[in-house]
Amino acid sequence: MPNSVVISGTGLWNPPHTISNEELVTAYNAHADQFNADNAAAIEAGELAAKPHSSAEFIEKASGIKSRFVYKKDGILDIERLRPNIPERDDDELSDQAEIGVNAAKLALAAANKSAADIDAVIVSCAYTQRSYPAIAIEIQQALAIEGFGFDMLVACSAATFGIHRAYEMVAAGTAKSVLVINPELTSPQVNWGDRDSHFIFGDVGMATVVESAETCISDHRYEILSTKAVTSYSNNIRSNFGYVSRANDADPYSADRLFHQNGRKVFKEVCPMAAKHITEHLQCHQLSSTDISRWWLHQANINMNLLISKKLLGRDATPEEAPIVLDRYANAASAGSLIAFNLHHEDLQTGDYGVICSFGAGYSIGSLVIRKG
Repeated sequence: MPNSVVISGTGLWNPPHTISNEELVTAYNAHADQFNADNAAAIEAGELAAKPHSSAEFIEKASGIKSRFVYKKDGILDIERLRPNIPERDDDELSDQAEIGVNAAKLALAAANKSAADIDAVIVSCAYTQRSYPAIAIEIQQALAIEGFGFDMLVACSAATFGIHRAYEMVAAGTAKSVLVINPELTSPQVNWGDRDSHFIFGDVGMATVVESAETCISDHRYEILSTKAVTSYSNNIRSNFGYVSRANDADPYSADRLFHQNGRKVFKEVCPMAAKHITEHLQCHQLSSTDISRWWLHQANINMNLLISKKLLGRDATPEEAPIVLDRYANAASAGSLIAFNLHHEDLQTGDYGVICSFGAGYSIGSLVIRKG
């Protein structure tokens, strides 16, 4: 692929609402108390496990998360509801997820000094889409008056890097001159807000990235994509079973099994070495080592995972400047995490500096890009 391909702009849109660990814990503990009181007999008989209390300190120690953005706060902290209250929109109204994507896309286009007329394709890549069809990407394409085509793709927390991979290939092959990759991560409806071990993990956010030929790039900051690398390996350790087949299964479509759930210890043990190995091998393709990399923009799922992966790569603890952490404010923003880190921590790099964007998550799936500032 002879064409030089660059990331020319990114856009980060934050929802207007946040929930702190303290707010979350107050609501969760009240829910746990009510659950335990309502099921006292079954708990006493050993037929049901009591819900344990949580604390803000537990959450921060386990994950590094202090707060998270949410698209709609109403309902989440109501112990009689424990889920966001998102009013249904008519079919002719812009969907919630498309609205998030449009907001992020406009910021990315501005950063790249591009208009809708410059874009040939729209890719929406995220952990969940709020409907199967028509594609959210096509809805955003229409809202922004972009000609060309659009499609959705789902690769859980690796969706953003996998989406940029597809954009890179289209531009490099000459089938598109500029591609808008959007990650509208509306995760809060899929969170089990009554589960102590997972209710704090996710946050909502919108990210967008413009990928184009270096020949057409006129942005203030450009990053040449030297190559992409992806790997998947099937695992049940991170799973969400929500889907339309539940209707045919005669199963509860909103049971805990249908929401996000994971075996966190196994994920930590298996994904960390897998990610470090993946990145090392990717760098070796360019005769690069970890000492050649100025910035690591890693997936923002858990601070302990990031610290361990960066230590495996560097042979020492990474500094906050080398491997920035944003999950303290954003929590796990699903596929958007590594790109949030990139968006907030890239402008200080110098021409010729190398960086790595890497995401990892359910599947298992890992996607990476080796980039160089132009």
